[in-house]
Amino acid sequence: MSSGSEGRFHSVDVSSITPGPLRATLRTADGVLLEAVHQPRTARAGSASGSAATAVDGGTAIVVAHGFTGSVDRPAVRRAARVLAGRAAVVTFSFRGHGRSGGHSTVGDREVLDVAAAVAWARSLGYRRVVTVGFSMGGSVVLRHAALYGAAHAGRARERAAAGTDARRAGDGRERPRGDAPEPWLAADAPEGRTDAVAAVSAPARWYYRGTAPMRRVHWVITRPVGRLVGRYGLRTRIRPEDWDPVPLSPVEAVPLIAPAPLLIVHGDRDAYFPLDHPRMLAAAGPSELWLEPGMGHAENAADDALLGRLADWLVRA
Repeated sequence: MSSGSEGRFHSVDVSSITPGPLRATLRTADGVLLEAVHQPRTARAGSASGSAATAVDGGTAIVVAHGFTGSVDRPAVRRAARVLAGRAAVVTFSFRGHGRSGGHSTVGDREVLDVAAAVAWARSLGYRRVVTVGFSMGGSVVLRHAALYGAAHAGRARERAAAGTDARRAGDGRERPRGDAPEPWLAADAPEGRTDAVAAVSAPARWYYRGTAPMRRVHWVITRPVGRLVGRYGLRTRIRPEDWDPVPLSPVEAVPLIAPAPLLIVHGDRDAYFPLDHPRMLAAAGPSELWLEPGMGHAENAADDALLGRLADWLVRA
């Protein structure tokens, strides 16, 4: 067993005790400490599990962004990591305010920095390609991350801000030009945090959706003091009490900014949280591929091994 520190990443190598996983503590750009796990690729080209029909690429790492109240050690997240690792290496982490990570959840706002830290760690491990897949809240975050970091890397944010004429409301009611970044904390240029492809599973298209009973319960947990106590002690999720100010770029606003990175939208037709107008709105907003999965419910708990395998194949080949 060994321990090492590499700038923003402190890792503990447990491969001498249990083969494979590497646990690390990551520091985000705004100083939040996150727990993370690197799972090496388990399949090998030419092996029984690496048949011609299965994509296996040792140069790719898949960063997995879990849903609200999830964490790196939740059974559904570990199962997803195990299946995905048959095609590529996998990095899982707990969002801020979740599991053993520090800070408080901002429910999709600053979590962009968490994904960027996980992507940067994967790149520091030597992976040629790093791709992202997110579930539910994590799906909204990977969409926003791909847009904001892709725009920063290509220098398009300044162009959009200069050309933008439409307006939308900030958290305090003021109008701002469409394309004027609502994330003043975002690094101006962070190429190590960019993704090469992105898949969003069971993601919302827009903020503040309360059209289903499960989402009304989620909003109760987020917005009410008693709900946040339930979140902290019952769901192991610490939620920041302040409202968004300004309101962050929404998932549907992010989609047109993701290209040229390939984008996949996946949604179940039995999702009890977000009906099918959400994935259709996302897919219509920009270049993307849409999978509507018959019989599938919501997020990582509803994604079976077959779907996870197809997701991994798409991410490796995209």
